Amino acid sequence: MPGRESPPRTLPGSRPVPDRPGLRVAIVGAGIGGLTAALCLSARGHDVTLIERRTAFSEVGAGLQLSPNASRILTDLGLGLPLRRVAGEPARVRIRALTTGRGIGEIALGEAMRERFGAPYWVVHRADLQTILLDAARSRPGIRLTIGRAVTAVQESRVGVTLTLASDGGRTETLEADLVIAADGVRSALRAGLDRQPLRPRGEAAWRATLPREALPPEFLADETGLWLGPGRHVVHYPINGGRRLNLVAVVPDRSGSEDWGASGEPARLRAAFSDAAPPLAGLLARPDSWLVWSLVDRPAARPMARGRIALLGDAAHPVLPFLAQGAALAIEDAAVLAACLAPGQPVPAALAAYARARTERVRTIQAHARRNGRIYHAGTLVSAARDAVMGRLGPARMTERYAWLYGWRPLGPA
Repeated sequence: MPGRESPPRTLPGSRPVPDRPGLRVAIVGAGIGGLTAALCLSARGHDVTLIERRTAFSEVGAGLQLSPNASRILTDLGLGLPLRRVAGEPARVRIRALTTGRGIGEIALGEAMRERFGAPYWVVHRADLQTILLDAARSRPGIRLTIGRAVTAVQESRVGVTLTLASDGGRTETLEADLVIAADGVRSALRAGLDRQPLRPRGEAAWRATLPREALPPEFLADETGLWLGPGRHVVHYPINGGRRLNLVAVVPDRSGSEDWGASGEPARLRAAFSDAAPPLAGLLARPDSWLVWSLVDRPAARPMARGRIALLGDAAHPVLPFLAQGAALAIEDAAVLAACLAPGQPVPAALAAYARARTERVRTIQAHARRNGRIYHAGTLVSAARDAVMGRLGPARMTERYAWLYGWRPLGPA
């Protein structure tokens, strides 16, 4: 039935909130997707409890890209001003050959994105975005933050869901909610209850580092995103922290398939992987003293993305390979659509089924385009020659227009 279906329960240490006529929503995972979902749901009058197993809110990683399909949602949540203070807005993506440095093509960003799609294409440090979202969540009376708890069991009934939470010290407690959103990442513990498709190692790893602006060679000071394409590898870089640092990502073959996300990488290994790179790029990659390494994994979108009173969101629902820069953007999209589907008078299971229908085709399409981009980025001699010719012939504006279907998306609600 619509509205609140049972009395509220307050967790020890949680902030009480005024009684409101919304649903009680438990969100597992306080990353970018979980925090955005909390803000979207709170804005529509729902009471939200964010559950985070870590004892502090932090984001491991470096930079990320917020294309217009995501930035307009964050702006609509009132986060435009704080984001403008920390985000960059590169004028273009400049694409070059990894081994020779030869120019291949450009993609128009900056003002071209605003004019075409009505929203900016931002690049931002992940920790800066996390901080902005967390500050906004803490300021909302309808959002509770519960840290240092892991969800060990979920019991669904006809009228609600009971979650069992455990602290590191072994203490357990329960939380009653009308629905649960699993936003607990690519290795989601809650996804197994809906979909058991295994993660598939890609045989590749993403190496990430940042450099202060004063440590950059002059050719890397431009306000642009750089993309270097080569056989089996690519590099992307762009300014973050308001231009004070450069974010660097290098994707290379890696058969180890480590599950230790964010492990330290030996700089000499990366330099060896790019020993044939064009001198400017090789020099840039030699500058960081430390790198963090993520083994890339893939998995189809969950079938289904929601069932009963449990919904999956972000990487828990549909991991996206980093060849289209849409991982964070899709989680933000999910949050907006899910909030729109939980309309007054709509039973929870029907609302979550509508969410799954609204998202499934789009996320599968984007996953497929990301996989295809990976093959194109890392192509060998013959395919790369055709790729370079097409990119050069299209020009910056038409390269942007190829993704109008992606960047022009707006959260219109349930299908």
